[in-house]
Amino acid sequence: MLSKGKILIALVVAVAAVGLVVATTAVAKVEGDTIIFGAAVSFTGKYSTNGKHTKNGYDLAVKRLNEMGGVKVGDKTYKVEIKYYDDESTPARAGQLADRLIKQDGIKFILGPYGSGPTKGMAPITEKYKIPMVEGNGASRALFNKGYRYLFAVLTTSEQYLAESINLLAEEFKKQGRDPSTAKVAIAVENDPFSMDIRAGVIEDAKRYGMKVIIDDKLPKELTDMTATLTKVKALRPDALIVSGHSKGAALAVRQTAQMKVDVPMLALTHCEAADVVGKFGGDANYTLCATQWAPTMTYKDDWFGFAGDYAKRFEAEYGYVPPYQAAESTASVLVYVDALQRAGSFDTEKVRDAIAATKLETFYGWVDFDDTGKNIAKPMVLRQVQKGVYIPVAPSKFAAGQVIYPRPLWRDR
Repeated sequence: MLSKGKILIALVVAVAAVGLVVATTAVAKVEGDTIIFGAAVSFTGKYSTNGKHTKNGYDLAVKRLNEMGGVKVGDKTYKVEIKYYDDESTPARAGQLADRLIKQDGIKFILGPYGSGPTKGMAPITEKYKIPMVEGNGASRALFNKGYRYLFAVLTTSEQYLAESINLLAEEFKKQGRDPSTAKVAIAVENDPFSMDIRAGVIEDAKRYGMKVIIDDKLPKELTDMTATLTKVKALRPDALIVSGHSKGAALAVRQTAQMKVDVPMLALTHCEAADVVGKFGGDANYTLCATQWAPTMTYKDDWFGFAGDYAKRFEAEYGYVPPYQAAESTASVLVYVDALQRAGSFDTEKVRDAIAATKLETFYGWVDFDDTGKNIAKPMVLRQVQKGVYIPVAPSKFAAGQVIYPRPLWRDR
């Protein structure tokens, strides 16, 4: 458990700035040979576990950059650190701390918090003062329809969480000599903003291929039974069933498809690991597709960490556990910032902001290329299929570690 004193310690990754924060451009201040970034991260509250992953991801980036000699901006090389505050897992506190970092601490380069809520709390503040923020843990697409110019996300946003399953379904149809437009899709999602974003992405991609959505069910927040949806699946026989109901929905989908012997060729879910579907349901979880932002077995690479697997080994050696994607995307956020600083050759916040916007970079976490809204349009979600109790990355196929098993074997043949 981190003490409050340690939480408030300045650790640094980009640059404190001088001058009026409301000016059109601000020139960042360097303390000696050190660039200082600022971050409000959840050390307490409901997001504290993932807040820890976020901080560890940031800190590993700092350590690696400094080991490699630092960051070259113009004709000088700088070390990096991050100044942290605890946002207590609340959007309001995150917003207050963003204001404090910028106005009181003079920091002009901000790294994002954990979660869409705290990110929503910080984004209006960084936008107000025209301060760039690169984040890796706020996935809500609502963050990117406000016209923000200074917010950039390296992760894949929520509407894309299960859209890759539609691409994979189309690939499998083509392999079998079938027209993807003849595919039938069933959707069952919880009626909450995150899951409704996922639904929107699936419907959009299905429409792109001409696929027909034959079941489109909304699941209640108090999710205890999917019998009605699964009865329709058995009767209408879709080619894929897409479910987003957080951990409860994932567990329920695996349990009840097994209990009811629902034979659907593809089952794709969010939150498989959080629901521990392998631990709870054993072989019944096999052949399930599970969405994740990143996996250590992907083949992405960069000049700082090497391949995704190399990053995972370095992280585990440092912190004693396998890195979750929350840590990986946090590290990638720092790398994007550093790459932009080096290309800008300046601490001018507008020049750095423009360099971030122009990013086209491969990292161990994946490719980064921002659209005009600040979303990363270059990195698809990863789909891992449970095969013999192990999560195997199978999509996107270009970066996969294994082959998808499609269709799922019939229950009578297992």
